Amino acid sequence: MTTTTTPPKDPEAPVPAAVRSAGAVLVQSVRNNMRQYGMLTALAFIVVLFQIWTDGTLLLPNNVSNLIQQNSYILILAIGMMIVIIAGHIDLSVGSLVAFVGAMSAVMMVKQDMPWVLALVLSLLIGAVAGAWQGFFIAYVGIPSFIVTLAGMLLFRGLTQIVLEGQSIAPFPEGFQNLAKGFIPEMGPYTQYHNPTLLLGLAAVVFLLLREWRDRRRQLALELDVLPTGLWVTKCVALTAAVVAFTLTLASFHGVPVVMLVMCALLLGLGYVMRNAVIGRHVYALGGNKAAAKLSGVKDKRVTFLVFVNMGVLAALAGCVYAARLNAGTTQAGLNFELEAIAASFIGGASMSGGVGTVMGAVIGGLVLGVLNNGMSLVGIGTDYQQVIKGLVLLAAVGFDIYNKRKAGS
Repeated sequence: MTTTTTPPKDPEAPVPAAVRSAGAVLVQSVRNNMRQYGMLTALAFIVVLFQIWTDGTLLLPNNVSNLIQQNSYILILAIGMMIVIIAGHIDLSVGSLVAFVGAMSAVMMVKQDMPWVLALVLSLLIGAVAGAWQGFFIAYVGIPSFIVTLAGMLLFRGLTQIVLEGQSIAPFPEGFQNLAKGFIPEMGPYTQYHNPTLLLGLAAVVFLLLREWRDRRRQLALELDVLPTGLWVTKCVALTAAVVAFTLTLASFHGVPVVMLVMCALLLGLGYVMRNAVIGRHVYALGGNKAAAKLSGVKDKRVTFLVFVNMGVLAALAGCVYAARLNAGTTQAGLNFELEAIAASFIGGASMSGGVGTVMGAVIGGLVLGVLNNGMSLVGIGTDYQQVIKGLVLLAAVGFDIYNKRKAGS
């Protein structure tokens, strides 16, 4: 009589997802999203620190609204810069392009008495043409992006001074100013809160919960690792609480700033494109390994060209927002904006080698810098020390990225 023996189990065999402990799944999830979770944790820590340091001034409703409006143009630039860096390039011209578009919008609205809506559309077209100009030399001529955009930085700064003739042009129409300083109008019966903001907050909660539920179902269908039910519910409750607290803060003042709606539209639209659209996947592939992407059929020249056209449009939008906030077109607009956008991108998870990063990460990185600037100003830290601190934060973020890569490689 023959007997069969069960072979010993391989100790190095992968453990099925169904039998993994909650702790193991949580650790793996955090490890896979270390940069994003790390920056979220850092942002929360900075907010709590300055909230205590300023005796509660940081999160006052008027200061939160001011924080959004004050950093809106940097966040818009950071979204575009993140996509450029993911594609494996850099853009040093965005600050000068912000100034040039602001100058052109001032000339159109103030000197030529053009309706502000038409001037805004033409300003965005100017940004698209500028981005196409640089994208052509980078994608089709083959000049490195560093050189092309460095030349663009000098070119657009000089054109700004030519257009403005060394003087500021003001004021702008009220409708154009509302792009940067306005709030959505109040509607409905009188309450202690801004009614449209409450509705937008409710819609945001529903959207986030539906997305979390959809993503979880998709991961389960593909037999991928997911958080245990208890941890997933805790995550959903935390997201809901954060959105509700933020909504009530804005609703207790003047409501949602107009420019915040613009940024949310960019975040959702470009975030979807980078996650789900073919062009977004091609951008990641091109930045990750250009040679392999070309062999896979990615049209690298066209993708690069479109990336810089997109950056030009976003720089033009940021220029309009900044000009509207200043209520003037000035020659000094946009100084060092390219450095702020690049810093926000790297703090938010971009990699020097390309192929890594998210649109949401750029926003998180921009918010880290924005809260640092606002909080340090509230407690009276001088601008000299502010630059030192922001430099150290950027160095720490990039160093953290390199550390994670080396650890993963080992």
